Amino acid sequence: MTTSNTRTPGAGDVDPAVREELARLRDSIDNIDAAVVHMLAERFKATQQVGHLKARHQLPPADQAREARQIARLRTLAENAKLDPAFAEKFLNFIIAEVIRHHERIAEDAAAPPHS
Repeated sequence: MTTSNTRTPGAGDVDPAVREELARLRDSIDNIDAAVVHMLAERFKATQQVGHLKARHQLPPADQAREARQIARLRTLAENAKLDPAFAEKFLNFIIAEVIRHHERIAEDAAAPPHS
């Protein structure tokens, strides 16, 4: 993670205006990183609820048709945002794998006999 207070070795000869602009950009990156983490937390809260709903109704943890639609949708969003669609797909696949793992665990917990 970047921090605006980090000094690069040999940066003493860098124009102060450049250092100020670098710090401003890094602060912006740090804010975006924080927003991404919070958005992912909200997304996983929702997917946990989906996992519990699926477990209650004995639905499979994965939905390949939805995953394919989501990947196609995200690739289009990425292209429109001028982001590499392959990167966006890899990112979504990573998230989907984690969600499925959570859903499998929720289903296993729901199927397990209660502890006495």
